[in-house]
Amino acid sequence: MRAIFSAAALALSAGSTPLIAQPAPAPVQGTATAVARNVVLVHGAWADGSSWSKVIPLLQAAGLHVTSVQNSLTSLEQADADVRRALAAQDGPTVLVGHSWSGTVVSDVGDDPKVSALVYVAARAPAAGEDFLALQQRFPNTPARAGIVTTAGFTTLSQSAFLDDFANGVPKREAMVLFAEQGATAASLFGEQTTATAWSTKPSYYAVSRDDRTIAPEFESFLARRMHATTVELAAGHLSMVSRPREIADLIIRASGVRR
Repeated sequence: MRAIFSAAALALSAGSTPLIAQPAPAPVQGTATAVARNVVLVHGAWADGSSWSKVIPLLQAAGLHVTSVQNSLTSLEQADADVRRALAAQDGPTVLVGHSWSGTVVSDVGDDPKVSALVYVAARAPAAGEDFLALQQRFPNTPARAGIVTTAGFTTLSQSAFLDDFANGVPKREAMVLFAEQGATAASLFGEQTTATAWSTKPSYYAVSRDDRTIAPEFESFLARRMHATTVELAAGHLSMVSRPREIADLIIRASGVRR
């Protein structure tokens, strides 16, 4: 794992930075103002709460109270409500963590007063009202998209796309279990826009997956850079919390402010 502590270290190569029609608000920098004893984990598209199963015991061993949300993949409004309900149940400062698509939810509800820090794991990180699909198209396409299967308005990944592109780096036997558990995701979900930009006001952390075949690593690095996130780069595919749980847990623990 290679830790990176400055935005400059994540700058994209000259000429490769995409233009943004409406710049996002300048993030507020700093560290969490309070030690968080709670962590709320939010899974992404084509997944469920079990995708955090390797990270959870590591966080619990550090003395953290952990909730893995079984969030809806039908609409952003419903997923937001699921996460807000989980946050309401927390007693005190809470680190909010999102993987993949659920970075959208983290950005939308992370302005909750209980949230002390945000952690993005190979995740989206839109600004309020941003056309995120248009922004994403400025970066390289990824192989996983070719394996999206749409039925009655809901998407899943084909077995080959799931194993080779979504769960690359995960042993096949384990990836097959995750494939069986994948959550059908509304096709409309990916185009929905947020109304908040939580990362502009909360300390943010980002785990970039250098071998990601679902979200372009270059895009992840750009998102981390524009939010001025404390960033780690991992030699991992999209499911880094499955293939590199120790590093993901360490980043979350760091965001919590808990001393070990």
